[in-house]
Amino acid sequence: MSSLNDWKVPAALQPKPENYDFDLEHTLTSVVGLRSIIREDAFSAQTLGTERAGNGVVIRRDGVVLTIGYLITEAENIWVTLDDNRAMPGHVLGYDHESGFGLVQVLAHVDLPALPLGDSGATVVGERVVLGGAGGLQRSLAARIVAKQEYCGYWEYALDEAIFTSPAHPNWGGTAVVGHTGALIGIGSLQLQQGKEGSPGSSLNMVVPIDLLKPILDDLMTIGRPNRPARPWLGLYAIEVENRIVVAGLAERGPAKIAKVRTGDVLLAVGGAGVSSLSGFLRKVWALGMAGVEVPLLVYRDGDTLEIKVKSADRRSFLRGPKVH
Repeated sequence: MSSLNDWKVPAALQPKPENYDFDLEHTLTSVVGLRSIIREDAFSAQTLGTERAGNGVVIRRDGVVLTIGYLITEAENIWVTLDDNRAMPGHVLGYDHESGFGLVQVLAHVDLPALPLGDSGATVVGERVVLGGAGGLQRSLAARIVAKQEYCGYWEYALDEAIFTSPAHPNWGGTAVVGHTGALIGIGSLQLQQGKEGSPGSSLNMVVPIDLLKPILDDLMTIGRPNRPARPWLGLYAIEVENRIVVAGLAERGPAKIAKVRTGDVLLAVGGAGVSSLSGFLRKVWALGMAGVEVPLLVYRDGDTLEIKVKSADRRSFLRGPKVH
């Protein structure tokens, strides 16, 4: 992955300080760069890589940085780059699989302002926002909220109401999404394409709303995870194809693979209840109980229908924990 210093947002798309009712340049000094190194034998290395880079935002004056969790999952080493290009070590404080948020503690004194947490629930479609990247105005983007709706990811992930912004930030991971008051309303997670089939679409960013952080922040700070039972995890990657849920991949050593689920299987029902959307599939699995519960799947394969019982697991048990400093 290229250095954060090798690119910049086109000037026409950069936010202009005079267009905002807060000190934009001062606000953007809270955004930092993150680089993490992951061992080659880590569970997430095959899907997420062993070197990851993106952004984070200081949310406490003692150097606590909020980012998107996939940047720091199973990280052996983390480096935090400040706006003056100083690089400091950090370590993982916590990660929440349900929201996707991750926390990093900078292991040195940082004299940076902490960005206050805003109210993502009060945001509206059409609202002007800034997607702040590490490096100030040149690596930040003026955008608008174009949708607030459910989002489901093939890796067993769902948000009831994600925020979608456009145009898309070119280095979206961990960007600080700043609302009209200068407060943090979300963290950039993904880049997606929108548009009708057969026609060129435009890119947008999926943003994790900051309101999801507030109930779990203290837990992430103290025990590294939310203090609640883990959802059942199957270790499969599923996609929607014409109202059918198709297994597109399987996690190595994951519960679904152990239970002999195969790539290409069509998932017809969970616990006897039919499914026709990825959202419906995931929520029916999660409704069965906590991690460890048996999940009965009705599967269509090669012209036959069969039932497969998958002993679910806690996704965290497959991942390396934070390195102790």
